[in-house]
Amino acid sequence: MSEKNRDGKRTARERLAAEREKQKAADKRRRALIVGASIVCVLALAAVGGVLAANAGKSGKSGAAGPVVAPSGATGKDGLAIPVGKGSARSALTVWEDFRCPACGAYEAAYRPTIHQLVDAGKLKAEYHLVTLIDGNLGGSGSRHAANAAACAQDAGKFRDYHDVLYENQPKETQDSYSDDSKLIELAGKVGGLRTPAFEKCVRDGTHNSWVEKSNAAFQSASFTGTPTVFLDGKNISSDQTMTPAKLKQMVEAANKG
Repeated sequence: MSEKNRDGKRTARERLAAEREKQKAADKRRRALIVGASIVCVLALAAVGGVLAANAGKSGKSGAAGPVVAPSGATGKDGLAIPVGKGSARSALTVWEDFRCPACGAYEAAYRPTIHQLVDAGKLKAEYHLVTLIDGNLGGSGSRHAANAAACAQDAGKFRDYHDVLYENQPKETQDSYSDDSKLIELAGKVGGLRTPAFEKCVRDGTHNSWVEKSNAAFQSASFTGTPTVFLDGKNISSDQTMTPAKLKQMVEAANKG
């Protein structure tokens, strides 16, 4: 083999090795982003545990009065889960989330394409539980208002699209922008066919506020440590630092082969 050919092969191997290291670094940064954001939410919960309970009570009095009205098609215990995907899917993802929580936003940004792909292929069904953790930690009502609006979108058969819009436009957790119903209605304009008089009335009336508070109470009763809390086929995968979208896809594919 000529010296030129050897140098060419060595250069190709070096480029391949460099690309692999680059991909590993990208995966590590993505995991760090999600885990790091989760830690922020957990620490906030630990620091103001007493305030959380107090604020939850205040929120219930000021905004959740009235009967518990579950959104259309809600499933699970007490009808507290919003389902996405085919019920016949062999693998199930359960997500407890807060639309104000930055960790949930990071999780969505990283995992949404994979989750959508698996759901659309009929291999995965998802169940979303909406909570008000940040309202309790930092004050305000944006978590509850956004969750109510998402439930109103479920009534219109537009939950998944509106859910994604809320995360794509998520404000900083210290900014309670989602407490403004007009903002939530404006964002509904990004989802075709959602911004209707019925949707607007549902949002402004807080039709599902009591349901949101009941979901949040279930979250607290379960003693979860932060959001997002994610289960795959009953196994808590939230704290798995080796988890990536590729690994999630691999696990779902394996479940569908079994």
